[in-house]
Amino acid sequence: MDRKTCFRKLQLIGVLNFATVDQDGNPQIRNISALHFEEDSFCFFTSRGKNFCQELLKDGRVQILGYTKLKEMIRVTAKAVQVPAREQEMWMDRIFEEQPYLTNVYPGDTREIGVIFKIDQGSVEYFNLGVSPIFREVYTFGGATFERKGFIITDACTGCGTCLKKCPQKCIDEGTPYKIRQNNCLHCGNCFEHCPVNAIVR
Repeated sequence: MDRKTCFRKLQLIGVLNFATVDQDGNPQIRNISALHFEEDSFCFFTSRGKNFCQELLKDGRVQILGYTKLKEMIRVTAKAVQVPAREQEMWMDRIFEEQPYLTNVYPGDTREIGVIFKIDQGSVEYFNLGVSPIFREVYTFGGATFERKGFIITDACTGCGTCLKKCPQKCIDEGTPYKIRQNNCLHCGNCFEHCPVNAIVR
């Protein structure tokens, strides 16, 4: 798996969940299908009057989620940036051409109420629950960085094996110390909760 394939899968899903936070700190989520994908980025359409647009203009941070019938979760964490004015019409034409239903929603010149935002820097988390053990990986694009999540086993490990016994995916390898295979970890924390010597840290 790689970032390019993840983008292709998101394109095939077609309708993606976009999560933001409103002015009062409340979580908000929308289904967005007015999308156009490029090799290393993608853009989307919304209208200026929507709260969604205002949230993006104020802050820009967004998480985008797609889920395939193969039990693959693809999550993009990024900042949405308004496309420069000179490019708005070009990207709008492309999105309306690829998504013909939009002409029913915004017929004629009413589409001028729209704003195009672009995602060209961020991280993509791929998480596949349809394989055993599960598989996860993170890819970045546009020069972005990503803070790793999950758990690690420190040198305080005594090698008792409790963590391995409690791991639902059996993704912990024996050693000094024991080691979690991060690409197969659920991040469930069961090893963390059951380690008798507190050798596992978040």
